[in-house]
Amino acid sequence: MPQHAAHAVTAAAALVCLAAFGPAPSSAAASLSAPSASAQPASAPSAFGQPALRAGTAVPSRFVPGPCPKPPEPIEALGSARCGYLEVPENRSRPGGRTIELAAAVIPAVRPAKPAQDPVVFMAGGPGGDTFDDVPFLVESGLNKDRDLIVMAQRGNLYDRPNLACPELDRFNTQAVGLGYGAEQAERLMLKAVRECRDRLAAEGVDLSAYNTTENAADFADLRRALGIPRWNVYGYSYGSDLALTYLRLHPEGIRAVAIDSVTPPQHATLPWGWSSAAEGIDNIFKACAAQPACKSRYPDLPRLLTQQVSKLEAHPLTLNVPPPGGGKPVEVVLDGGALLNLIVAFTPRPKDIPAALDELSRGNPQRFAQARAAGSVQNVGVFAHGLTESVACAEWAPGFSESDVLEAGRKAFPGWPDTVLAQVPQLPFQYPACRIWNVPDRASVQRVATLSSVPALVVSGTFDAKTGASWAKGVARDLSRSTSVRIPGIGHWVVPQSPCAQHVLASFLARPTAPDTTCVDDLEPEPFTIIPK
Repeated sequence: MPQHAAHAVTAAAALVCLAAFGPAPSSAAASLSAPSASAQPASAPSAFGQPALRAGTAVPSRFVPGPCPKPPEPIEALGSARCGYLEVPENRSRPGGRTIELAAAVIPAVRPAKPAQDPVVFMAGGPGGDTFDDVPFLVESGLNKDRDLIVMAQRGNLYDRPNLACPELDRFNTQAVGLGYGAEQAERLMLKAVRECRDRLAAEGVDLSAYNTTENAADFADLRRALGIPRWNVYGYSYGSDLALTYLRLHPEGIRAVAIDSVTPPQHATLPWGWSSAAEGIDNIFKACAAQPACKSRYPDLPRLLTQQVSKLEAHPLTLNVPPPGGGKPVEVVLDGGALLNLIVAFTPRPKDIPAALDELSRGNPQRFAQARAAGSVQNVGVFAHGLTESVACAEWAPGFSESDVLEAGRKAFPGWPDTVLAQVPQLPFQYPACRIWNVPDRASVQRVATLSSVPALVVSGTFDAKTGASWAKGVARDLSRSTSVRIPGIGHWVVPQSPCAQHVLASFLARPTAPDTTCVDDLEPEPFTIIPK
C-alpha cells in the first residue's frame, strides 16, 4: 500500500544505497540495441521526458531504444544498461486514442550464463514511486547476478510521458509536518492540492481512468513481447505484488516463475484493510520484544504504553522545533496520536528502536519521533507520481466502503484508541474526500479477484511488516498451487533488500522454482532491541 510522503518514509529510503555492480552486456540487453523493423519509430526517438504523445491512430505497442534516465544521483548500473521506452495505448478500451511512453531498462547480468538464463522483470511498489530509484537495492540484492534484470516505470511514473507527479501534493507534504495528522486544516490543504493536481492533469489531456492495475499489467505483457523474450521471471513487492498477481491472472503466457514480497492481495486490498496490517505488524514487534528477556524486563507492557501515548498526544499534541534527520535548519512539527501511529507504521524509528522511543516519549523525550516527523519536511518535488496513487486507490481500494467502515476497522484493530486517530487509514489520510475529487470509475469488481495459478511462485513476508501484514500471504499462497512461502522474522516492509537470507531464498527460487533452498530461514530471529537505561 502507498503512503503520502509527509506521513511515512518508504522502506527503500531507510536502506543504505550501496554501489551497484558493473555488469557486462548480455543477450537480452543486446536485443535492445537492434530492434526489428516493426519496432522502429515513425519519427526520431526522443529523450526521456521529451517524447511526443500521439493520438488518433491505433498504434500497437512497441519498444523504442533511447537514452537511460539520468537521476540527480547517478545509478551505476544504468551505465551499462540498454534503455528506451515502451510505447503503448493510454487506454486500451478506446481504440485510436493517444499513446504514452514508459521508461524501461535492461541491466545486464554480472555473470551471464551460456545460454542466457530467463531474465527477471521487476514490479515496483507504491503505486507511484520512482522505479529506477529501486535499482541499487535490486542490484545489491543480487537480482542481476546471473540473469538480466528488466525494470520499467509503471505508467505515469517519473521518466514516463505523461508523468503523473503532483508537485502540489509534495508542497502540501512539506507543510503537513507542522499540522495535526488528522486536523481540519491538514484536510483542507491536502484536498486543495489534490484538486489542483487533478485539474492540471485533466487539462493536459490525461485520461486518469486509464491509470490502473489492469492497464499496468497489460503494459508488462506488451513489454515482454516487444523485447522478443520467450519467458521471464517476475519479482514484485508491495503494490508490485498486487500488480504481479494481476499480471499472472490476466497474462500468464511467458511467465516462468513469480516471486512476490510484502504481499498485497488484490482480492483484499481495500482501504479498511490497512488497519489489520498495521495492528499485525505492531503486535509482532511487541511480541518479539516480549520474547527477549532483556527487552521484556525493560519494556514490560508495550501495547499499554502505545495506547497511552497515542491517547495522550491526541488530546495534547506536542509542537516542537527539530532539525530533519539529515541536519539543517530546525522545522516546526506537530506530534499527535495520528502522527505517532503513522511513524511507527512507516518504521521511523526502526523497529528495533521503537520500544526505546516509546519509553523515552513517556518520560518526556519525544526526540526520536519528532525528528522522524521532521523528515517529511524534505520533499523531492515532482518525483512521486501521486496521480497514479490516487487513480489506483480511488478506483480499486476505496469503492464499496466508506469512512465509517474505516473507523470500524480501526476500532477493531486498536480498541480504545481515539476515533480521531482511527478515522484515517494509516498512510492514506483523507482518502475518501480525495477520491470524490479525483472522480475515476469504480474498478473493484474487475480488480478484487484472487489469482489461481500453477506457475511456480515464491511468497516472501516480514513479520514486522505493518503496511502489508504477513498473515495475508497465507491465502495467496494457497491459491498458488506450486508456491513456497517464507516468513522472515524481524523484517518489515520490502524484505529482500533487508535480509541476506531472503536474498538467498530468492536466488535459489529463480534457479529452481519448484525446489528453492529455504533452510536459512529456520534459525532466524529478530535482532536484539535497543535497551536504554532507566
